[in-house]
Amino acid sequence: MPLQNTELALTFGGGGARGAYQVGLLRHLARRHPELRARILTGVSAGAINAAHLAAGCEDFPTRVEKLVELWSGLEIGDVFRIDTWSVMRHAVRWGAQLAYFGGRKGVPQMHGLVDTSPLRRTLSSALQCSGCQPLDGIEARILCGDLKALALTATRYDTGQTVTFYEGATIKDWERPMRSSEAAKISIDHIMASSALPFFFPAAELDGHWYGDGGVRLTRPLAPAIHLGATHVLAISTRYARSESEAAASSTTDYPPPAQVIGILMNAIFLDLLDQDAMSLERINELLRKLPADQHSNLRPVKLLVMRPSVDLGRLAADYEPRLPRLFRFLTRRLGTRETKSSDLLSLLMFQSDYLKRLIELGEHDAEARGDEIAEFLASAGS
Repeated sequence: MPLQNTELALTFGGGGARGAYQVGLLRHLARRHPELRARILTGVSAGAINAAHLAAGCEDFPTRVEKLVELWSGLEIGDVFRIDTWSVMRHAVRWGAQLAYFGGRKGVPQMHGLVDTSPLRRTLSSALQCSGCQPLDGIEARILCGDLKALALTATRYDTGQTVTFYEGATIKDWERPMRSSEAAKISIDHIMASSALPFFFPAAELDGHWYGDGGVRLTRPLAPAIHLGATHVLAISTRYARSESEAAASSTTDYPPPAQVIGILMNAIFLDLLDQDAMSLERINELLRKLPADQHSNLRPVKLLVMRPSVDLGRLAADYEPRLPRLFRFLTRRLGTRETKSSDLLSLLMFQSDYLKRLIELGEHDAEARGDEIAEFLASAGS
C-alpha cells in the first residue's frame, strides 16, 4: 500500500525516436516492480506516446509495458512518416514552389510539414485501438477506479506561443503561469499527434480550431505538470546523455558546421536541456524548504526527484546505424551533413528504425538495472 499522502509520477521527456530508451527503463520497472502504482503520468513529444499508452491500458503494469516494447521494437520509418519517392518529391516540389513563387499569396495552400505523418496516426490508432478525436479507451475507467489520478500531455499552441498541458483526471484544479496553462480534455490520438509534432519536420495537429505542435518547444518547466497534479515523488526519464566536461569541450566537427549539427543543437535545447535546468531548480527549492519552518512554506512543498538518463551518447550511437537506413532517407539526411559530425543528434531523433530502437530499449533496461537499488529505494520512499 502507498504511504500516506504520497503520490508517484512518471514523467516522460521528448526526443523523437529516443523515446524507445524510456521503454527499456519501463521494462526493468515492470520486471522488478510488477505492482508499481504510478497514478500520475505526464509526457511530452515522444514521451506523450509512452505516457498515453500506459494510461490507456486496462491490463496490469507488466503487460502494458510489454505492449509498449512490442510497439517500439517493430517500428520502421514508414510506420511514422512516409519516405517513399513520390511523397518526398511531392513535398519537396511544394515547399520549393511556396518558397520561390507562391509564398504569402492568398488561396495558395500552406505546407504543413516536411513529411507526411499519416502513418504515425495509423500506427497509434492500431496500437491504442482508437482513432481521431475519440477518447482513448481505458483512461476514464482507470481514473474512476482510482488506479490513475491523471494523464497530462503538453503541446505548444502555435497561434499564441503558449504551452498548454491537456490533462484528464479527477479533482484536478487548473493552473496558469506566464506562457503556460492547463486545459481539461478527453485525451485522444489528436493530443498525442499534437504533442509529438516535431517543428518543421512533422505537421501541426488541430485541436478545437487551433494548431498545436511539439510540447517541448517552450516548456521551460518539464516537471511542472506532475507537480501541479499533486506528485510528491517524480521519476523523470530523460533521453539526454550527460556529457563529461571533456566530452562537452570536444569538437564534433572540424569544418564549418553542417546543417545537421546546428539543427541537432537546437533540438537538444528545445527537447532535452530544459529538464536538467528544471531539476536543478527543484532541488534548490527542496533545499530551501528543508531550512525553513513548515509554517513558512507558503504554497510550496518538497518534491522528491529521480532523473534517469542514457549512459551513452544516443547521437553517436545513431551514427552506427546510419548505413542501414532506407536509401532515399539516407540520401536526404546526408545532404544535411549527418556524416560530417561525430554526434548525429538530429539523426537520433528521426531514426525510427527497428534495429536502432531495439538497441535503445536494451540500453534503457541495462541502465535501469545498473541503478536498480537506487530506483528501488526511491520507489520505496513513495510507497510503490
